[in-house]
Amino acid sequence: MPHPSTYTTTTFTADIDAQSYIDGFRQADYFIAFCQQCGNYGRRYGCPPFDYDPLSIIKGYANVRIIGVKIIPTDKHLPLKSANELMEPVISRLNAELLKMEQALGGRAFGFVGTCPYCGGAPCARIEGKPCRHPSKVRPSLEAFGFDMGKTAQDLLGLEIKWSHDEFLPEYLTLICGIFY
Repeated sequence: MPHPSTYTTTTFTADIDAQSYIDGFRQADYFIAFCQQCGNYGRRYGCPPFDYDPLSIIKGYANVRIIGVKIIPTDKHLPLKSANELMEPVISRLNAELLKMEQALGGRAFGFVGTCPYCGGAPCARIEGKPCRHPSKVRPSLEAFGFDMGKTAQDLLGLEIKWSHDEFLPEYLTLICGIFY
């Protein structure tokens, strides 16, 4: 069996004015309710609830660049547990690119939910009420600010998010991130 990290990627981008994205793709109450069901809610600095109003952070920007990556495993019968192994290197690359774009554009990047890529597997300092160890790098996801990733993928990138219906990965995995600038 091929190693699970054997895959190809295809990247998609779309630009939209910020107010149109906020008005057409943000349903904060609806999506934050899903966040509240997750064990990371209130336990990670990239996850809600935030000690600021998310809308006040993004209202001042004129544009949004959405970046979607389709990760296509070479082996079509990988177990679902292989997802993180496939996504981690792509997320790492995208996070670095997002932080560079944030600097270059004077914007605000939005990365990915899940385990912090900067703490080496250590629990988030938020659990202990301590400050973030990497505040210059940790960014919330678009969904943590209440954006609809299914609609974003479909309407802006022309991608359908695939879900597993058994113990195997779907035909591809989709990562979506972006930057307000």
